[in-house]
Amino acid sequence: MSSDLWSFSLSTYAQPGVEPACLQLQSAGINVCLLLCGLWLGERGVAFNEHRLQQLRSVAEPWDAEVVRPLRALRVNWKVVAADDGELNALREQVKALELEAERHLLVRLERTALSWPQGEATDLSAWLNGVAAGAAHLDRDALHQLRVAVTGT
Repeated sequence: MSSDLWSFSLSTYAQPGVEPACLQLQSAGINVCLLLCGLWLGERGVAFNEHRLQQLRSVAEPWDAEVVRPLRALRVNWKVVAADDGELNALREQVKALELEAERHLLVRLERTALSWPQGEATDLSAWLNGVAAGAAHLDRDALHQLRVAVTGT
């Protein structure tokens, strides 16, 4: 298990099937950084509760809305045009790197928020997955299961 959220997120995202699952859940409106944080907390045995989830959301939502999503939108909007324009494609790659760096900063902020929460209190990370995913449009339960398997092996 990775001790910090960023390392955990990178190793989890590299697992087979995780990237498409995360993209599917992101398209349903789920904040993937918050989801990865929930997985990390669940793996560490941090008990889920609504108050903790709301603390994490209060950190994640403004940063996602004001920093990550605008960068993502710019990158996505340039995709077609950049395919035929090498200079624009180079700029698009820089925006992509900046988007990833913004996500890293968000994960650091989420980790900082949860750092003092006791570990070893819970054994099921499903509460975190379900809590983070609650209210998502067209929730793909198979994608959530894929993430659970990537972290727990079951």
